[in-house]
Amino acid sequence: MSKKGKRYKALLEKVDLSKQYSISEAVAIAKECATAKFDESLELHVRLGVDPRHADQQVRSTIVLPHGTGHTKKVCVIALGDKQKEAQDAGADIVGGEDLVKEIAEGRMDFDAVIATPDIMKSAGRLGKVLGPRGLMPSAKANTVTFDVAGAVKEIKAGRIEFRVDKTAITHNAVGRASFPVENLENNVKALFRAIIKARPAAVKGTYVKSVTLATTMGVGISIDPVQAQKDSAAE
Repeated sequence: MSKKGKRYKALLEKVDLSKQYSISEAVAIAKECATAKFDESLELHVRLGVDPRHADQQVRSTIVLPHGTGHTKKVCVIALGDKQKEAQDAGADIVGGEDLVKEIAEGRMDFDAVIATPDIMKSAGRLGKVLGPRGLMPSAKANTVTFDVAGAVKEIKAGRIEFRVDKTAITHNAVGRASFPVENLENNVKALFRAIIKARPAAVKGTYVKSVTLATTMGVGISIDPVQAQKDSAAE
């Protein structure tokens, strides 16, 4: 069994692992636990009562966080004709057409988000095996397959994130940096939580939110009361 370091033990003294906190309490504790030598990310993990194996129980959508994530994403746009210039003018970092599809297929991965126009998806569709496992494959549901490339680029740059359940029915998303003001982090957490609640599939029966955990990159998991979190988020 591995031994816990002094730093980790010190963090455990600040968190009651048997308690479920409110969002505001959890955010305050998480900031206090962010003692690494870099600006840690704050991450929200939500376990849902869905079965990801069923198409009608998938949870996937996007949201623009009120205060961004603290990380400026490098955006890649795959488009044709005038849409390439539109993407460049909007601030896209990488823009191209068929040539870019080929580069990505051959291993190019120097970007954090990918947007594609519908008219090039016939070619870009074959990138599924490359981009899919990384969660980067453009899709209409995530608003990354669109002719409004300027709007999509600006939203991603402004802090739009995609949330989706993994195969264990958990969503994992960064909601800011430890250096953010407490109020900003609280607003981001509540906004994401509201969006996850709103995305509840109609086919899901019983308890939708099983557990909610907040943690910094190098911190310990802080359990949040799911029922209280729904009340606090709905009050916004």
